[in-house]
Amino acid sequence: MTDPVTQSATGARRELIAFRIADQEFCVDIMQVREIRGWTVATPLPRTPSYMKGVINLRGAVLPIVDLGARLGLTTSEPSARHVIMVVTVGGRTLGLLVEAVSDIIDVSDDMVQPTPDVACDTVKMFVKGLFAIDGRMVSLISLDRVLPEMEAEAA
Repeated sequence: MTDPVTQSATGARRELIAFRIADQEFCVDIMQVREIRGWTVATPLPRTPSYMKGVINLRGAVLPIVDLGARLGLTTSEPSARHVIMVVTVGGRTLGLLVEAVSDIIDVSDDMVQPTPDVACDTVKMFVKGLFAIDGRMVSLISLDRVLPEMEAEAA
């Protein structure tokens, strides 16, 4: 019997936070998530992309809010009290990701993650690092550093 805490022979283990958008399940590395908070109405900013919901005040700091469903090209609904904001750190910056619900924490090994299929469109491949099946469901692993590519250019 093997110790579940140790690394498997085929890949390192990591924890991911799973969440739902438009009846699909996605996840991100738990180490990038600072906190999860309830939906707060965002103040819109002029001339921003359609996926930018605006900004909120997070303990005295201005936090930009990205509608992750809209950014991924999925059908989204108007945010309600059931929606949540995942506060994440991407490229040294902090932003909020609007999702429908956070479902659970998943423990996976790197060998469980399959590459994004070639049949997927370029937009999907840009955001989805890989897919894996767990507990009878398919989960897409999101690459947060690609959510706001213009932030990467500004940081450089």
